[in-house]
Amino acid sequence: MQNQSFVTEFVLLGLSEKPHVQKIVFIIFLFIYIATVCGNLLIVATIISSPALMGSPMYFFLVFLSLLDACFTSVSAPKMIVDCLYEKKTISFGGCMTQIFAVHFFSGAEVIVLTAMAYDRYVAICKPLHYTSIMNSRLCGILIGVAWTGGFLHSIIQILFIFQLPFCGPNIIDHFMCDLYQILKLACTDTYIFGLLVVANSGFFCILIFSMLLVSYSVILFSLRNHSTEGQRKALSTCGAHVAVVVLFFVPCIVEYARPPASYYFDKIMEIFCSVLTPLLNPLIYAFRNKEVKNAMKNLWNKVMVVSVEK
Repeated sequence: MQNQSFVTEFVLLGLSEKPHVQKIVFIIFLFIYIATVCGNLLIVATIISSPALMGSPMYFFLVFLSLLDACFTSVSAPKMIVDCLYEKKTISFGGCMTQIFAVHFFSGAEVIVLTAMAYDRYVAICKPLHYTSIMNSRLCGILIGVAWTGGFLHSIIQILFIFQLPFCGPNIIDHFMCDLYQILKLACTDTYIFGLLVVANSGFFCILIFSMLLVSYSVILFSLRNHSTEGQRKALSTCGAHVAVVVLFFVPCIVEYARPPASYYFDKIMEIFCSVLTPLLNPLIYAFRNKEVKNAMKNLWNKVMVVSVEK
């Protein structure tokens, strides 16, 4: 920490420096953030309250995906929203490092959860007779443990390298949050090697997992040729939702990290898509169009109303 003695805080420029634009951003993203958190927590409460859904590996993973989305968007969105009310936006050095760690921790864990969900669909469609024996509660618990561990390792590696860099000024970040490329630009040393580490640990990692997921879903779709028409329709609906979420998550990450750093406004758009819009769209794609989840939501609502009337 002695290397950073010259810089104790960073100044964020945000999405815009125009007051009227900041007011619009505040209203829009406050609504989106509330809807995102409430939507994901509603999915969690719905599935947990339904033993039939909670006993299914697919919905078990969906609970953790929704929790990760709620946590992921809460890392940067609240500060971005509150900063719209202030002319000068600052974040402490420790707060900046914490934000970077949390973003990559939750996103790294989400990558593994999405991979686990793809494997679950592969077993369910390609090996239906062995599904219950393969996707047992023990394996599901192990996969979730791997997700948390993988997210931690992915994030801590980058943070440990950043702590080795000297920061002596300037301290202005042309962004609404702290992230790796923005911090590397401010280091008072050559960060070429660190930039390659970011590309390898984040960009290449995303490309590799994304390619594997696309191949796995292609195998799943190819295997559907032997299923009945009704089975094909149901499987296509489920896999279509999974593929949509995978694309929405990985494509912005690949665009953002699998290239050299640049100071384009496009970076801010990609970060908004990753940290704000994707967590909002996931509940809509995965759950609210799912008949079983909607029925479970109705049952949960009826239970809440009954409890309210009794009180």
